[in-house]
Amino acid sequence: MIKVFGHKSPDTDSTGSPIIWAWYLSEVKGTPAKPVLLGEPNTEAAFVLKRWGLPKPEIVSDVAAGDDCVIVDTNNPGELPASINEANVIQIIDHHLLAGGLKTNGPIDITVRPLACTATIMYDLMGDDAAKMPENIKCAMLSCILSDTLEFRSPTTTAHDRDVAERLAGELGISIPDYAEELFAAKSDVSAFSDADLLRMDSKEYNIAGKELRISVLETTAPKVLLDRKDGLMASMADVAKADGADEVLLFIVDILKEEATLLVPNDTVKQIAEASFGANVSGDTVVLPGIMSRKKQIIPSLRL
Repeated sequence: MIKVFGHKSPDTDSTGSPIIWAWYLSEVKGTPAKPVLLGEPNTEAAFVLKRWGLPKPEIVSDVAAGDDCVIVDTNNPGELPASINEANVIQIIDHHLLAGGLKTNGPIDITVRPLACTATIMYDLMGDDAAKMPENIKCAMLSCILSDTLEFRSPTTTAHDRDVAERLAGELGISIPDYAEELFAAKSDVSAFSDADLLRMDSKEYNIAGKELRISVLETTAPKVLLDRKDGLMASMADVAKADGADEVLLFIVDILKEEATLLVPNDTVKQIAEASFGANVSGDTVVLPGIMSRKKQIIPSLRL
């Protein structure tokens, strides 16, 4: 049985894409596969599962030597199980930069394309077989694309992502603005999470000038809810960094509707990073970064120290 999974701290794309591809492998290609997750899905992803009646995949902490695996929505070993290089990785489908460090037992099928969403790539790889997707799989695919593109607001959005999403929505009879509003409301509901949980909810590891950073992004239509927790979030950063082996935690609160990010600035190091990376003038413990919405395309490529 092939295990299909995305990155740790699974968002909607890393929850939905394993479900989509496991369905395709099992039902179309006749190759038994099952989706698994590397952690609890975030609030938006959990909403998508419930909204469309999709069972939550099993959560696994690692893979075993020889396990057949398909990796989606990442190729970064730091975001994958500790034993990934001992498993039998047979395919990678991704839309991020090549991180390096993965080792495979032989030649594999790799597809990495400059699109906003892994699910868009899957739609293309299916070809005519995409028409065979049942309604809930199509809904998962639409959800992934709308989430990763922030309803086409993200600078990572391509015309093709939009075209696929609009085609799926038309077939499903779904209003994209109305459904995106549901998605983002679910994404913004963080009341059940601790400050430390929020710092880890959607985060990536990145090294800059020898410093290990945990770069966390919280996308929301209600930024005040998060900014009201600013003191607690900043107080938790040192503990999260120490526990996770990072030097600093950078938290960007992305306002989906205003299309801007607010970076929390707990110390002089983060202040220095903000000023060197974004040309910002930091005078307090937060700084607003107009137009910044994408970690992949705008935040990580800009980071300097």
